[in-house]
Amino acid sequence: MPYDPTLPRDAARHLRTSATEAEKKLWSRLRKGQLYGFQFRRQYSIGPYFVDFVCLKGDLLIEVDGSQHALHAEEDENRSTFLRARGYHVLRFWNFEVLSEIDSVVERIAEVLRQRPRTGKRGNN
Repeated sequence: MPYDPTLPRDAARHLRTSATEAEKKLWSRLRKGQLYGFQFRRQYSIGPYFVDFVCLKGDLLIEVDGSQHALHAEEDENRSTFLRARGYHVLRFWNFEVLSEIDSVVERIAEVLRQRPRTGKRGNN
């Protein structure tokens, strides 16, 4: 099948293959249940949005933002409001935080996951 950016599957695949260095670095620490057995997915579609990372059992979304997001704070807040209304906890990190303080970023994610119940209401992973 040819690439069709209007299809969520193709759009997500494109986003995964064009990940930033910060997204790649964080994914290397989240993948394969490395964080307390929690499973994460990348570039997951929720409503009209693709989120960088999601842990369905922990109802946790992680966004890794570049400097362009400083210019779109209102859009990001609207997006976060939409996602929180669906029961997700949203964590945002700047690219430079992930690249220079990866251990602190991962510890913050782990802290949030330890505090959230494993509901399983969003799936088995």
